[in-house]
Amino acid sequence: MPDPVAPTARNRGADALMAALKRAGTSRIFTLSGNHIMPVFDAAFDAGIELVHTRHEAAAVHMADAHARLTGEVGIALVTGGPGHANAVGALYTALMAESPVLLLSGHAPHGQLGMGAFQEMRQVEMAAPVCKASGLSVSASALAGEVMRALHLARAGRPGPVHLSLPTDVLDADCGDGIAQGLSQAACNPPPPLSLRPPAAQVVMARLLAAQRPMILCGPALLTRSGRALMARLEAAVGIPVIGMESPRGINDPALGAFGQMLAQADEILLLGKRLDFTLKFGEQPALAADARFTQIDPDPAELERARRALGDRLMLAIQADTASALSDLAATGQASSQGAWRDEVHAALRFRPPAWDAAAFSYPGRLHPVQALRPLQQLLDAHPDAVLVSDGGEFGQWAQACLSAPHRVINGVAGAIGAGLPFAIAARLALPDAPVIAFMGDGSFGFHVAEFDTAARHLAPFVAVVGNDARWNAEYQIQLRDYGASRTHACELYPSRYDQVAAGFGAHPEYVTQAAHLLTAVKRARDSGKPACVNVMIEGLPAPNIRR
Repeated sequence: MPDPVAPTARNRGADALMAALKRAGTSRIFTLSGNHIMPVFDAAFDAGIELVHTRHEAAAVHMADAHARLTGEVGIALVTGGPGHANAVGALYTALMAESPVLLLSGHAPHGQLGMGAFQEMRQVEMAAPVCKASGLSVSASALAGEVMRALHLARAGRPGPVHLSLPTDVLDADCGDGIAQGLSQAACNPPPPLSLRPPAAQVVMARLLAAQRPMILCGPALLTRSGRALMARLEAAVGIPVIGMESPRGINDPALGAFGQMLAQADEILLLGKRLDFTLKFGEQPALAADARFTQIDPDPAELERARRALGDRLMLAIQADTASALSDLAATGQASSQGAWRDEVHAALRFRPPAWDAAAFSYPGRLHPVQALRPLQQLLDAHPDAVLVSDGGEFGQWAQACLSAPHRVINGVAGAIGAGLPFAIAARLALPDAPVIAFMGDGSFGFHVAEFDTAARHLAPFVAVVGNDARWNAEYQIQLRDYGASRTHACELYPSRYDQVAAGFGAHPEYVTQAAHLLTAVKRARDSGKPACVNVMIEGLPAPNIRR
């Protein structure tokens, strides 16, 4: 019996969208289905682009974010319009603050029905704009391929970050004429060249650093990828000045940086290389930074340069607009090197410092582990593979994880300080690096946001290990209450000591439950070797995150 459905046209706006993504090298889209984007799902049949079908729109954006950080590609998230778009928007803030190049594609009510009360009609462009570099609405099928190419370029240009494009259904369904060929023209496909730091400017910047007694170079989140860290190490080796990356909402008190804050307070010349002067640096004020410290800033965003001028006044000696990665290479190429090797070594000793008392850390009562007991033994698993991925998510337990563990690849919730992205991050990491072990560390509060994504991991054959630090409370907020209001006024931050391992098992995951330190490593190894996404539910003491000082 012949198929009663007529053949689908292959020159629609949806096909132009897929052609543009293919031309850009996209191989994977993170998505959740919905009415508005069914033409795109149909076009994906012929495009050879994998659709990773998630359980929540925010999870799709978080996966695109992690994919971008790990691969250097623009991560693509595709969601339906109206409430699907609204669900996705909040996750863009994490990507924005992490300086992660993401493209959110959202279905949208058709142009022909706007203002008439169309199904799920919403002011999507305006809603996404505050958490994006740019937010727009596709104008026509013939323009769509070019719009997508420009959005992809913009996501990576200057300070990387998310871009949003809404896709009206009549644009996706309409014939695009010769729009695909025009949109994929040479002009549309060539990204703008980076804004380089010219050699004379590089020499002046280096002269200031070399003249200082205690210089320091601070880099922003865009360079906190594996490739970015390699560039930072290359610069430090070339110039002999400590080069430090900052990506944590704890800023100068980031436990992953050890006793860094004490060293920063001594610096007399600081280069902000793509690093915003914001709350993470206490806005440049005392006592976090010395009153007589002088600054140079290199940043792709003129607004950031102006903000630093307002905050620092005449302490900002130079402000130069240039792209961060290219400026880093330009500085390394100056051929100038500092003689302040002792200062560099002292800074690195502070970065490595962890309190000796941690070596003897132990539980205070049975059935719970000290966070150090729950974390340090797992370093050997991360050391066993050259592409191992450490994911950290959550408040206090996430900070303990960052203080205790390291890996070739690290994906954290970042400057945004938002929690809940750990499981989506881990899935995207496993798909991006299919041969590498992925271990995600998260608090019990964080775990609850996207627990259904274990279903996504099982369906897409993306095994990883989630280690949940279960202290049965929103511990970061509890610690604030304890510190600021006293033990008698702690309330409304409690959680049930749930068996998250059993919850995950219901979604197809391998479960483990740990209440004794001696059982931890064996349980995590079983989880790793199961070949499934796994949840290791570890009962821990609810301790405050470490504030490391020598």
